[in-house]
Amino acid sequence: MKALASRWVTRALLCAAPLLAACAPAGLPEAPSRSDLSQEVLRPKQDARPVAEPGKCWQSDVAPLVIETVTQQVMVQQERLGEDGTVLQPAAFRTETHQRIVQEREEVWFRSPCPEDMTVEFIATLQRALKARGFYLLPLTGEMDAPTRDAVHRFQTERGLDSPTLSLAAARELGIVATDLDQL
Repeated sequence: MKALASRWVTRALLCAAPLLAACAPAGLPEAPSRSDLSQEVLRPKQDARPVAEPGKCWQSDVAPLVIETVTQQVMVQQERLGEDGTVLQPAAFRTETHQRIVQEREEVWFRSPCPEDMTVEFIATLQRALKARGFYLLPLTGEMDAPTRDAVHRFQTERGLDSPTLSLAAARELGIVATDLDQL
């Protein structure tokens, strides 16, 4: 009896599946894309600072020097084989290491929330937003302490800004500051 009921349920589901699929939305919504924070970074050639307008704040940071090290094995002598295919002398290799500068150290400028906006409530909201995305794992303190700066740094580095100082673009992406209508 149970086997018959089980077959009936299986057949009913197989028949209903195409009907249910027709009722489903056409596709899943796309996940929000990550913004490229590096597009909002200014890299002045000299010691020029951006002109601060009233109500708009800037922060500077130093983008670190990035060096790439490549190590490879280079064959200097091929192996020697006997007539029967046995290895008489194994191949010889040497290690070569090369370094190159991928990015020079430089001062960068970016828009940031103004100091008067960095209240205990704002920082707690920042911590909550970072916690929701898995970057901040500690209790909310409302303080811009080392763990909070580390979480901001990891969040922004994934988006092209290597800085522990919160940028306005990152705050916008986290949804904790309003977006200017002229930027839409």
